[in-house]
Amino acid sequence: MQTSVMIFCTLVAGATIFFVFFSPRKVAKVPRSYNSNIRPSGTSILLRDGMVVDFSEDASELYEGPDLVGASWSFLRDILISRFPNLPAVLPDTNQYFNAIDNSNSELSLEANGKTTRLNLKLREMSPALAHRLLSSANEHHSYKSVLEAMPDPAFRCNEDGAVTWYNAPYQQLCHEFGHSPETFKPFSLSKIQYTATHSARACVEQGEITRWFEVFSTPDKSGNVLFFAKKIDALIEAEIAQRNFIQTLTKTFAHLPIGLAVFDRNRQLVLFNPALVDLTNLPSEFLSARPNLLSFFDHLRENRMIPEPKDYQTWRAQLADVIAAAKNDRYSETWNLPSGLTYKITGRPHPDGAVAFLIEDISAEISLTRRFRSELELSRSVMDTLDEAVAVFSQLGVMTLCNTAYRSMWSFEDDSAFSETNITDATLLWAGECEPNPIWPELREYVTQLKDRAAWDAILVRHNGNHISCKIEPVAAGSTLIRFQVEDVSPRLDAKPYLSKVIPIN
Repeated sequence: MQTSVMIFCTLVAGATIFFVFFSPRKVAKVPRSYNSNIRPSGTSILLRDGMVVDFSEDASELYEGPDLVGASWSFLRDILISRFPNLPAVLPDTNQYFNAIDNSNSELSLEANGKTTRLNLKLREMSPALAHRLLSSANEHHSYKSVLEAMPDPAFRCNEDGAVTWYNAPYQQLCHEFGHSPETFKPFSLSKIQYTATHSARACVEQGEITRWFEVFSTPDKSGNVLFFAKKIDALIEAEIAQRNFIQTLTKTFAHLPIGLAVFDRNRQLVLFNPALVDLTNLPSEFLSARPNLLSFFDHLRENRMIPEPKDYQTWRAQLADVIAAAKNDRYSETWNLPSGLTYKITGRPHPDGAVAFLIEDISAEISLTRRFRSELELSRSVMDTLDEAVAVFSQLGVMTLCNTAYRSMWSFEDDSAFSETNITDATLLWAGECEPNPIWPELREYVTQLKDRAAWDAILVRHNGNHISCKIEPVAAGSTLIRFQVEDVSPRLDAKPYLSKVIPIN
């Protein structure tokens, strides 16, 4: 009987020991609440390889949740980070001490011993209000962390020394992509980052043939740490490179163009010009390279006396909006007669995305040639007007290009502006209407417009009033034909023939 009792007691004791020391424990993921009734005490938590293996009794009471066995250092750090913001992301291999940033004078120490680390936490002045505030901070921190972890782009945090104290999964993936550990590798250069104000900077992460571009935004928090958010901008960089290459190609294409080119974007900033613009406007290349706006561009043209001086420049400057609107509608074209004697033709052309291009062409030679041609033409007319003979000149296409005063008087031809509309057919109809029937008119029309070699010839015309007119037809330069009419000063004989033709060979 005694033996049976002893065996029963032994079994009960063994079951109790097994239940106490070997029963499975749940891992705490999120602290429920702080126990505000806990007296100031010291809390110890033992970690091995970054995982909780044991803890003091007041540690579980402090967080009112299941025991902490199996919880990670990251979990503990998320709970304590609101009071101890300088806690490292990875457990250190040396002893470190931290003071709380609130007024509780709490202390935390990490005592490293190989793979084992002991966390000692001394809480003082744990009032109900402070406990509630700590709980709210911890819960809020968990909410923010879940948001940052769900971000598709890298995010991380650095302390005042530039050490990374937290990072999300995309940051870790980026480090692994370049073959490094996030604990030892810093993909972004932080030398240009401002720790006192919100800042953004571009960063290139490259290794071998792998290149990634990011826009890194930094913003400091109240604890002295800095949060970083890296936005992928590979597509933007590729677009900018393509745009620069396109502009360089355009620049090389227009480099030898004698016409000055100035392209302004939708914001009216100069984005493209060629060397001819510098030569034509005398504007310094440094000024053009600084991307001046459209108003400044025209102001400098005026200062260099490269535009006609308007009577009221302020009014003309205000009318530049109309100039831009006309250029956008492909309606702007002007000729500038400059004080230097040069003549420029200015043309406005619309470009995609609201851009406007201005073309500046030096047409001084053309204008001079046109003026010289008009002067020679006026001289020829003056000389022809002194002749007694009626003279008319027809081009190879049969269009009248010139006639003198005697011709207008003989044939009652009054409209000078109709030269371009008067051809050999119209002229022969006029002559035939004033003369007796004569078979030379078809021959004359064919002679004026033919392309083969021609010989001079003449004929006699008889007008309705009985006057005899000598008509002489001669080829002249550029395939034109000169026709002269002169009234004969002899009385016609009764046996005179109305049509006489005589061929005169050309020497």
